[in-house]
Amino acid sequence: MSEPLLVITNSGAGTADEESLEQALAVLREATSVEVQATGDPGELDGVLHRAGSRRIVVAGGDGSIHAVVAALYRRHDLEGTTLGLLPLGTGNDFARSTGIPLDVEEAARSLLEGTPTPMDLLIDEVGEIVVNHVHVGAGAAASRRSDRWKSRLGAVGYKKVNLGKLGYPIGAAITAWNPPVIRLRVEVDGEVVSDFDEPVLQVAIGNGASVGGGTRLTPDADPADGKADVMISRATGPVSRLIYAGRLGLGSHPDHADVITLRASQVTVSGEEFWISADGEISGPERHRSWRLQRAAYSLVLPGEG
Repeated sequence: MSEPLLVITNSGAGTADEESLEQALAVLREATSVEVQATGDPGELDGVLHRAGSRRIVVAGGDGSIHAVVAALYRRHDLEGTTLGLLPLGTGNDFARSTGIPLDVEEAARSLLEGTPTPMDLLIDEVGEIVVNHVHVGAGAAASRRSDRWKSRLGAVGYKKVNLGKLGYPIGAAITAWNPPVIRLRVEVDGEVVSDFDEPVLQVAIGNGASVGGGTRLTPDADPADGKADVMISRATGPVSRLIYAGRLGLGSHPDHADVITLRASQVTVSGEEFWISADGEISGPERHRSWRLQRAAYSLVLPGEG
């Protein structure tokens, strides 16, 4: 690669992230010119994107960072035809895991120079919000709400690359498991009702990528380049069923649970009792209706492989 790069970072990144970023930049600068821009809010990000010109945009951060950049490009109508790069500097890095981007930033930088632009799918809801990796409602969203608090508390505790913020989702999930929200929802997949109000649900997950929370493979077979979203509905609402589901979730075998439905879809609609949404780790709600459609090959991402 010889094209110039514009690396976008989070201005709130910690010291450990800055050290990792410098290691990645050293690799990139051996091959091409690199400009780094730190952004702290949507206005700053929009300004940086406006000045990007023909440079390839590289996101240095986690799922929230790539979500922010893709969302901004989508709002600007600049996403189609864009190729992005990703240096995984987040807490969970689930989208990097789903796409096979190395979690070691120096390896990720080398794969960025040598890799192949690959079309990526995108989930878009009816109000124009996008999902790069994963969206879920019910127990998973409750766990994310709790994990956000623990992530911020523990994020300040660590040394160099070891940061306890990564324990936020497991702690949130464990707390939620004791008193999970059980809600009555109607779930429609490609126009067909697959779960209705008479069957309370524990969780509904729609995966463009496979994992959430730093490696929990909620929709283990999801592939953001295959043209379909993976849908997982858990009806494991009883205490015993819930315990079995939780154990299987840790092993990634929960799709085989008797109270779990898995499907592949182009459009998913969830409606009913009030529910919270966790989309790429961003919490919103409560809502009573939300629909997501899959847009195939919405943009490209450089993935490891021969270019």
